[in-house]
Amino acid sequence: MKKIAIKSLKVFGITIAVILLFMFLFPILFPGKIEKEVKEFANAKLNGELNFKEANLSFFNHFPLLTLSLSEFDLKGSAPYKNETLLSANEIAFGINLKDLVWDGQVTINKIFLSDAFANIKVNKNGEANYNIYVSDSKEVSKDSSSAKIKLDKISIVNTHLVYDDKSTKILIDAKGFNYLGKGDLDKAIFDLKTEAKIDDFNFAMDGEQYLKNKKVNADLITKINTNSLSFIFEENNLKINKLPIDFVGKLDFLKNGYDLDFSVESKNSLLNDFFTALPPKYVTWLEKTKVKGNTDLLLTLKGKYIASTNEKPNLAFNMKIREGEINHKEALVPATNVFLNFDTKLPALDVEKLKVNVDSIFFNLGKDYVKAIIKTEGLSKPNINAKINTAVDLANLDRAFGIGNVDLKGKLNVDINSKGVYDKANKIVPITKGSISLKNGYIKTDYYPNPIKNINVLANVSDNSGSLKDLKINLSPASFDFEGKPIYVKAALENLENVKYDIIAKGELELAKIYKVFSTKGLDLEGYIKADVAFKGTQSDATNGNYHKLNNKGTLILRNIKTTSEYLPKPFLIKDGTFVFNQDKMNFSNFNAVYGQSDLKMNGYMQNVIDFVLSQNAVLKGDFTLTSNYINIDEFMPKSQVLNQTISSESKVETKKETESGVVIIPPNLDLKFNCLAQKVDFDELKMQNLKSEVVINKGKIMLNKSGFDIIGSNVNMDVVYGSETTKKAFFDFKVVAKEFDVKRAYKEIKMFREMASAAESAEGIVSLDYKVAGKLNDQMQPIYPSLSGGGILSVKNVKMKGFKMFGAVSKKTGKDAIKNPDLSKVDIKTTIKNNIITIERFKFKVAGFRPRIEGTTSFDGKLNIKMRLGLPPLGIIGIPLTVTGTQENPKVKLGRKGEDIEETEYDDSTTVTTKP
Repeated sequence: MKKIAIKSLKVFGITIAVILLFMFLFPILFPGKIEKEVKEFANAKLNGELNFKEANLSFFNHFPLLTLSLSEFDLKGSAPYKNETLLSANEIAFGINLKDLVWDGQVTINKIFLSDAFANIKVNKNGEANYNIYVSDSKEVSKDSSSAKIKLDKISIVNTHLVYDDKSTKILIDAKGFNYLGKGDLDKAIFDLKTEAKIDDFNFAMDGEQYLKNKKVNADLITKINTNSLSFIFEENNLKINKLPIDFVGKLDFLKNGYDLDFSVESKNSLLNDFFTALPPKYVTWLEKTKVKGNTDLLLTLKGKYIASTNEKPNLAFNMKIREGEINHKEALVPATNVFLNFDTKLPALDVEKLKVNVDSIFFNLGKDYVKAIIKTEGLSKPNINAKINTAVDLANLDRAFGIGNVDLKGKLNVDINSKGVYDKANKIVPITKGSISLKNGYIKTDYYPNPIKNINVLANVSDNSGSLKDLKINLSPASFDFEGKPIYVKAALENLENVKYDIIAKGELELAKIYKVFSTKGLDLEGYIKADVAFKGTQSDATNGNYHKLNNKGTLILRNIKTTSEYLPKPFLIKDGTFVFNQDKMNFSNFNAVYGQSDLKMNGYMQNVIDFVLSQNAVLKGDFTLTSNYINIDEFMPKSQVLNQTISSESKVETKKETESGVVIIPPNLDLKFNCLAQKVDFDELKMQNLKSEVVINKGKIMLNKSGFDIIGSNVNMDVVYGSETTKKAFFDFKVVAKEFDVKRAYKEIKMFREMASAAESAEGIVSLDYKVAGKLNDQMQPIYPSLSGGGILSVKNVKMKGFKMFGAVSKKTGKDAIKNPDLSKVDIKTTIKNNIITIERFKFKVAGFRPRIEGTTSFDGKLNIKMRLGLPPLGIIGIPLTVTGTQENPKVKLGRKGEDIEETEYDDSTTVTTKP
C-alpha cells in the first residue's frame, strides 16, 4: 500500500507539473496571435480610441482561466466626447475560450475582468452620450475565421469608481467602491443577465441638489437585455439602500436621442426606522438618538420618453404612507404617537405647472396635543389649493419629541386654517379662506446666539369669503416679543387688497445683526439698527387720489448702518444714519447719509406716496431731494449678474462656478424722483469730472440730467442727457454737449471715450471746442452701438497742430508738399453729421504755408475713408489739385481725381441685427 501511495503521489505530482508547465508554455505557443486579433477586433468594432501599454497572456492572473491582460488601459468615448476618457484601468483582462483557441484557432472572448477602474459616463444637454462606441451590424467586418469575437458569459468588476453625469436630465451619480458580478449568455441577441452588485459609497444628485450621500447599496438583479434594440427589462431586482429593502422593476430603452423609461421602485411594508437609514447623513445622526417605530410603503414610478431635443419628458409619481408611527427622541418627555401620513404627488411630463401634491393626511399626537392637516395643491404659478390645518401643540414637547437640532422652542401654538380655491395674483383671485394662528408665551433660542427671543405673542386672523382680494381681511392683533431686553410691538389690520385699508402701529428698537445671528450660522448678511414709533391709518385710494386729509400717517423711523439691496443694482446700499419723519403721504428725510461702494451720498428732502408704493406694485414713488457728495463712482452702478454653471470635478463632486456677465443700468419704471445734485468728484469709465452740478430727474424708466455742468481737463462742459433701459442688455441715450476750448492732447491722454471716438488725434496738439448732439443705443457693456448713432454738430479748432495724421502724411507724399504733412490750423469750424455708422464731413477750408486745402467727404466708425480734397495752390488757391483719399485711417490711399469709393452704410436693426447697403 505504501508503494502504491507513493506511486500515485508521483503520478499526481507529475500531472500537476505537466499541467502547470503547459499553462506556462501555452501562451508562448501563440506569440502575438491573441494580442493581434484582439487589437483588430477592437479597431473594427469600437468607435472610440483605445490605448494600453502592454499585453500579457497568462493562466495565472485569473487562475485557472486563460486571460489577456492589458495594462494602463484607456478607452475614449464617442462623439461629442471623443477626447475624454470613457473607461480607464490599471489593468483589464479578457477571458479566452481555450477550446475554441486550441481546436478552431478562434480567439473568443467569454469573460471580462475589470478592477480598480474609473468609468466616466457622460450625456450632454441634447442627450448625446459618450458610450455609443460599439459599431452596429451594418458596419460589421466579414466573418473571417481568424478574427476575434465576443461570446461573454461573465463580467466581473471590482473596486471601481463609476460616474454617470447626464446634463439632459441633470442627474449625477457617483458610486465608489463599485463591485459587480454579471453572468449570462451575453453573446445572444436577447439574454438574461444575473447580477450581484455592491457599492460602498453611493451618491445621487439631481439639478445640483444632493439626495443620497455616502449610502451602501446591495443588489441582486435579473435583467433581460436586448442588444438589437438596446433595451433593458428589469424583471427581478432586490436592492437594499443601507437597511431599506427596495423592489425595482421596469424597462429602459435607449433611443437615438434619448430614453424610453418605465420604472417602478417600491418598498412595501418596510420599517420606518429602515427608511431613515437611507436618507442623508444628518438624518442618520438624528436616528442614533431617536427611537422610530412604525411601517411605511413607498412607491416611485417614472414612465414615458425623455428626449431633450424635442422637450419630451416622462411622468413622475411618488407615494409614501406611514402607519402606526412613533417618534421618540431621547430627551422627550412625551413621544409623538399615532403618526399617520398619506403623501401622494404627480408630475406629468416633469412639468411643474401640472404638479399635483396630495397630503391626505398627516396626523400625530403629543400626549393630549395633536397636529393634523390635509393639504392638496395642483399647479405652481396659479395653484388650486385645498388645505385644512388644525393644531394644538406645546412647542417644547414637539421640539423634544422630534429632536429638532440647534434650537429650543417653547410656547402654545394653535392653528385653525381652512383654505380652498385658486391663487391667481395677476387676476386678483385668492382661495376662500378662514383661519387663525395663536402663539402664547413663545420662546426661540438657537446655538448660534446666547440670548433668546422670548415673550412671543401672536394673534393673527385671516378671512376671505368670496375668493377675491377685495374681500380679504388680515388682522394682527397684536404681535409682540422681547429681544435683548427691548420690547417690539406691532398691531396691524389690512382689508381689501385691491384698495388697501390699513391700520398699522409699530413701536420698538432692534439690533438687526443680533437677531439675525439667532437664525443663521453663515455670517452676517443683515445688520443695522432700527427704532420705530409709527402709526399708519387710511386707504390706498386716498393716498393715490391726493385726499391726504383723510390719512393719519405719522411717526418717526430712525435707521443706522442698514444694508439694503435691490434687483437693479449690483452692490448694497449702506444707510449710515437717517431720520425719517412720516406726515400723511410724505416721508421726510433729515440728514440721510448713505454709502454705495466708494460713493458717498447725503440727502435732504422727502418722498411722497410711500404707503401706496409699499402696498401696490404699480404705484409710483415720488420725491424731491437735495443730494450732495464728495465722490460718486458711476461704474459701480453697472449690474453684474451671476450665472451658475454646474460642473463635475475630477473627484466627481458637484461643483458650481460663478461667472459674470455685464448689463446696462436698469432704471426702475415706478419712480418719479428729482435730485438737485452737487458732487465734487464723479468718475465714469475713466472720465474724471469735478464740480458737478445737475438737476437729475428719474421718471418712467428714464433718467434725465438737465442743465448739467462740470469741469474736466481744465475746461467747463455743459450737457443734457436722457438715458433709459429697454432690456437688461440694451439701453438708449440722447446726449447734448457743449465743451469750450479744451486741450486736445490732454483729452486724448485722459479721456477714454475721446481716444475711442477720435483715435487719429493721438499726436495732435492745440485747443478745440465742441457743440454736438448725438442719440443712439448702448449694448450690454454700456458701449455705443455705432450703426444706431445719429446726430451732428460743430468741432471748432484753434491753433491746432495736426501732427501724425496719416491722411495728411499720405497727401503730402502724393503731392510732394511737405507743408501738408503736419498742418497748423489757426481757426476752423468743422461741421459733421452721424448716421448709419457714417460720419459725413461738410466742406471746410483752411490755410497752411500758402496752400488752401478744401476737405469734405465721409468716414466710418471702423476707420474707412472716402475724403474728397482740393489742394488750392499759392498764391490765391484759384488753381487746385483734386485728390481723393480712400482706404483706412491707418492705411490711407491717395489718388488724383474726384472719384472715390463709397463707404457702405450700416443700418441699425432694433432686433439687434444689421443690414448693409451701398
